[in-house]
Amino acid sequence: MKTNAKLLGLTVLTVSLVLLAVSQSVTATPNKRHNTERAQAAYEALQQYFYEAERKLYGETYPHKGGNRYSYVWPFASAMQATVALARIPEVGERYAQDVQDRLDGLAAYWNGSKSPPGYDSYVRPPLGGGGDLFYDDNEWLAIELIKAYRLTGNEEALERAKELFALFVHGWDADESHPCPGGVFWTQAPWSQDRNTVSNAPAAEVGLYLYEMTNDSYYLDWAKKMYDWVNGCLLAPNGLYWDHIKLSGEINKTHWTYNQGTMIGASVLLYRATGDQAYLDRAAGIAEAALNYYGKSRIYAQPIVFNSIFFENLLLLDDARPNPKYRKYIQDYADEIWTTIRDPQTGLLVFDANRSTELLEQSAFAAIYANLAGYKRNGRN
Repeated sequence: MKTNAKLLGLTVLTVSLVLLAVSQSVTATPNKRHNTERAQAAYEALQQYFYEAERKLYGETYPHKGGNRYSYVWPFASAMQATVALARIPEVGERYAQDVQDRLDGLAAYWNGSKSPPGYDSYVRPPLGGGGDLFYDDNEWLAIELIKAYRLTGNEEALERAKELFALFVHGWDADESHPCPGGVFWTQAPWSQDRNTVSNAPAAEVGLYLYEMTNDSYYLDWAKKMYDWVNGCLLAPNGLYWDHIKLSGEINKTHWTYNQGTMIGASVLLYRATGDQAYLDRAAGIAEAALNYYGKSRIYAQPIVFNSIFFENLLLLDDARPNPKYRKYIQDYADEIWTTIRDPQTGLLVFDANRSTELLEQSAFAAIYANLAGYKRNGRN
């Protein structure tokens, strides 16, 4: 789904200036209990202020100031990420099992089975809403969460739906050899964009690699490699980071979003797990090093928190395969700084800008970051 770049840009710039002015004074020793408690607190606020239990759907913002009653599917996917991350925390996860099922139930409102291949529309379908354009990246985030849900619960329907979605991603591959940098999965089926993005290819590769782990079907591995190789061939910058997208004109948007680095880290780790080829793990570590050097202690706060949550989850995936204490410390420092400076202690919500509502994307990402810090285990199948 298309990001409101102007809103995110203004917000994160303001926040980065505020955070730079705040002393780095979080001195409490990070520990699992600390992260679990904060993940639960962020999630409780998410459920209290955004969730509509009757429909098992969420609002886009709080306070809600008109417009659509329900969120777009990308924010719903972010809420699903937070829910699944809570459910993966060993000490408390079981109490969120019903929440995971509720997310699966609510997700059905976005399903468009009339398309070929089918997928999730960007907005709820009739009778709750009018549906919307299909975005490949939205469906990729959902496929990743469906796979996690399957691993947690054994829900075969979730796994089968993830397989259906992978067929959609393959369908989105650009087969026109006359295009600049031919290949790659398009970002959306909407007629107003023909971009091919890092974010429509790297997460698709991750989905394929997870499915390969579960099925041993080389179809998934082969396509994942193809998507991964396309990103490296077309959108890898000289500094070792990844640009955002390429247009059919050949023009490249050279923004370095954190989630693009994260998903390529994750795809590299999963390729290492699939093949045993150490070069993939070395590449993942190299991307991580370049990213930490680039974003440092200031630029990271100028990135949308939802992008950072994806970056951090994949950084923890790398930490699982090749432990490095600076990865977890980097994430911990960020999370605790946001907790200290952005969170409203009265509501538990993040308030990046007092002149606008809190976004579902933001609160969900916040809960997911802490939950992943609490729940990720080394040498596991994350």
